[in-house]
Amino acid sequence: MEKKRVGILISGRGSNMQALIRAAEKPEYPAQIVGVISNRADAEGLVFAERAGIPTSVIPVKQFADRIAADRAMTSQFEAWEVDIICLAGFMRVLTPEFTTHWLGRSINIHPSLLPKFKGLDTHQRALEAGENKHGCTVHFVVPELDAGPIIGQAEVPVLDDDDAPTLAARVLVEEHKLYPEALRKLALGQVSLA
Repeated sequence: MEKKRVGILISGRGSNMQALIRAAEKPEYPAQIVGVISNRADAEGLVFAERAGIPTSVIPVKQFADRIAADRAMTSQFEAWEVDIICLAGFMRVLTPEFTTHWLGRSINIHPSLLPKFKGLDTHQRALEAGENKHGCTVHFVVPELDAGPIIGQAEVPVLDDDDAPTLAARVLVEEHKLYPEALRKLALGQVSLA
């Protein structure tokens, strides 16, 4: 089986990146992680990736004239790694339409809410304030509009009476670490596509 080559974008600890790396270590998994890019040099996830023997690159916007130039640098790096699929894993920067269009159908993101509810940030607090009785996470295709691409998969958790944002986030994260590798597996096998 020829495995799909996957590049990951992170900004922080990269816990979803770690889940993808662990999944890809299994011989039967249809994807391999070939590189990790962070927009922050202090991202903890870079250390994990390097220890796993995965090439890393830091591409901060401030080193470039603008976001378009930074995103072009990311594309150049991914193309140097011969990446087939990009996974956003806690990448805390909005990508340019040029980047998202270039990788359309080949880039996916995990978002900590049951989209289309609670696009953007602070999803757990917003779910609590809205009185939701269920919450969760979504893996979706990346399109130019934020958190708006077609959904590949979702996982739900109940919202408990004594939940606060951190406890709810922790339960959702457990599901994220299961959902994201499964969604990538489906994409790598061609079982889902951006129609």
